[in-house]
Amino acid sequence: MQASETMSASSRQLMTELQSVGLRLEDPRAGAQSRRGGAGPSDHKAVTIDGVTIMVPVHTSTAWNSPFVASAPDGSGRSALKRGAIPIADISFPKAPRFYGLQTLDGIPYAQIATLHGADVLATTVLQTCIRYESRRKTCKFCAIGQSLAAGRTIARKTPEQLAEVARAAVLLDHVKHMVLTTGTPPTPDRGASILCDSAFAIRAAVDLPIQGQCEPPDDDRWFARMRAAGIDSLGMHLEVVTPAVRERMMPGKASVPLSRYMGAFEAAVGVFGRGQVSTYILAGLGDTAESILAISRRLVDMGVYPFVVPFVPISGTPLEDHPAPTPAFMREILAPLGAMVAAAGMRSADIKAGCGKCGACSSLSAYEGVPS
Repeated sequence: MQASETMSASSRQLMTELQSVGLRLEDPRAGAQSRRGGAGPSDHKAVTIDGVTIMVPVHTSTAWNSPFVASAPDGSGRSALKRGAIPIADISFPKAPRFYGLQTLDGIPYAQIATLHGADVLATTVLQTCIRYESRRKTCKFCAIGQSLAAGRTIARKTPEQLAEVARAAVLLDHVKHMVLTTGTPPTPDRGASILCDSAFAIRAAVDLPIQGQCEPPDDDRWFARMRAAGIDSLGMHLEVVTPAVRERMMPGKASVPLSRYMGAFEAAVGVFGRGQVSTYILAGLGDTAESILAISRRLVDMGVYPFVVPFVPISGTPLEDHPAPTPAFMREILAPLGAMVAAAGMRSADIKAGCGKCGACSSLSAYEGVPS
């Protein structure tokens, strides 16, 4: 069932606000551990509101000044969310997964191989290094892929065997429903597609778990069929920024792959994975206007690509750590019409087989699906 069909307007608005302004914790140890650095949702903590789990910034400069405060959880794991000193909602924090207590035969903690995102999604960065990140001139200014590696919270390359072992345990012990395989971009023309194929093949041999693969568009569109044959169910190729001038400023290395290549790759990938099973991540708040995000989203939806728009989170230690997060009003200006757009096109997040759009925890977009803009 879609979140928009069961969620009140006040809960929808609260989720959007929390993801923009963040949350302060009276007890930082509450619930499942938060996540610092790395690829994907960073400096966040999973929070359940009105039955929906979202990722909320807790370690950012914005969050430290947030008007929202979560009290220490009671014995049942529930917490009071307060605006200032006034309680406004009951929330809870997902418990740390059981598989985090295990380690591989060679002594590597499972939590360094893959982590729990949202409520039931296993996620990993297969290759924790990136040709973009290694050059100060080319790095994406919002990316923290090297932070968790430098801090010893992960390893540089997860082997297919390690990923299969952890995925199987996560399904058996914590009822994980799907998995995200992302990767830093290696110095090869396939841009990580080969690594994803090897990883997915091993995982699917060990456990029946839907998988999303994520990489930059490879040089050859034949990689899409190879990834599908290896067991990848859905594909993410992330634009992140959509205006050419902003792309050059925010991610000079990645901007060398032009928008035209992304559009061609999207079209080819939809032909392999199907309508609604290809998605892209767009970061709102880095300089793109609401109009430009909605305009390219319309193009993507018409192609059969799900545009997963999330609020930019200024991650500590990156060049953009002091960049302001987007306001809740700006996010609603995008998410309300976008939610109606994807629903009208029959591409709801719940129909995605695996991945960020299906999880939906990094954006309140799914709560707007089917809600009149």
